[in-house]
Amino acid sequence: MEDTLRIDAYEAQIVPIRPESRGLLHELTMSVLWPHRDSDLDLLMRLGAGYVALDAIGRPMGAAMHFPMGDDFAMLGMMVTPPRLQAQGGGRFLLKRILQDCAGRDIRLNATRSGYRLYLSEGFERVTTIHQHQGIAGGVPATDPASNLELAIVAPADGPAIREMDAAAFGAGRGATIDALMAVSNGIVATRSGRPCGFALMRRFGKGHVIGPLVAESEEMAIQIVAPLLRQSEGSFVRIDTPQEGGALTAFLTASGVGAMDTVTEMRKGPHRRATEGLRTYGLAAHSLG
Repeated sequence: MEDTLRIDAYEAQIVPIRPESRGLLHELTMSVLWPHRDSDLDLLMRLGAGYVALDAIGRPMGAAMHFPMGDDFAMLGMMVTPPRLQAQGGGRFLLKRILQDCAGRDIRLNATRSGYRLYLSEGFERVTTIHQHQGIAGGVPATDPASNLELAIVAPADGPAIREMDAAAFGAGRGATIDALMAVSNGIVATRSGRPCGFALMRRFGKGHVIGPLVAESEEMAIQIVAPLLRQSEGSFVRIDTPQEGGALTAFLTASGVGAMDTVTEMRKGPHRRATEGLRTYGLAAHSLG
C-alpha cells in the first residue's frame, strides 16, 4: 500500500511508529480524551507496531497498531482516528494498512461506537460487549471464603502458570505480553488443592490503576480474586474492563465504587477463540491488548 493519503489539499504521510513517536501518540490520545500516560504508551509501543498519520507540517492526525500474539493471532489497538480524518477516509486507510501487516492471523479488536461501522464493513464480526467499570474504590463488601480456594500474592515463580492460564482463557499464547505486564504489576493468584485456577494483575494506568487480566473459573471466583486488589486500592481510582454484563461481578464492582461507565464492542476476524467455559477472562489487560 502507498504511504500517503490525500487530505483536502495536501497529502498525509503514513510513517511507522517508533519509540520517539510517544509524543505524537500522546497528543492523539489527549484529543480523544483517552487517559494514557507516557509509561502506558511506552508499554504499548514495546509490545506492538503500527503507523501514525502526519499532516503537511508533521502534526499527528491518526494512528493504528497491532499486537502480535503467537504465530497466528493479533490484537488491533490504538486505533485513534479523530472525526476529520475519519471523514476523509483516514480510518479505513490506516486499518487496511494494519490488516495487510496481519495477513494470515486471526484478529480481535475492541471497537468504539465511532469505529464500529468501519470494522463491520471490513468483515469483522461482533463477539460481545465490553463494559468499562471505573471509579474511586471504597467500601469493598466482605466476601465469604470459597471452599478450598487459596489466594496468594503473585510472585515471579508464578509466571509459567499465569501464562498458561491466560492462554487458555484468552485463546492465544501471549507470553511476552504477560511477562511485560507482570514486570509492572502486583497481583493475586488463586490455587485449589495446589493447582493454579485463576489470577489477576493490577498496574498503574491512566488516572490510577487498572485491574487485568482477570482470569477465573467462575464469576464467584473472579470476585474472590479481585476483592483484595480493590481493598488495597481503596481511595484510589480503579478501572476494570469486563465482558460480564450484570450478575454478581458487576454488582460487586459497583458496590466497591467501580461502577459501569462506558462500553466498547469486541469484534473478530477468524474463529471465536476466547474461552466460554473453564478458565475465562473476566477482566481485560487493556482495550488494545485484550
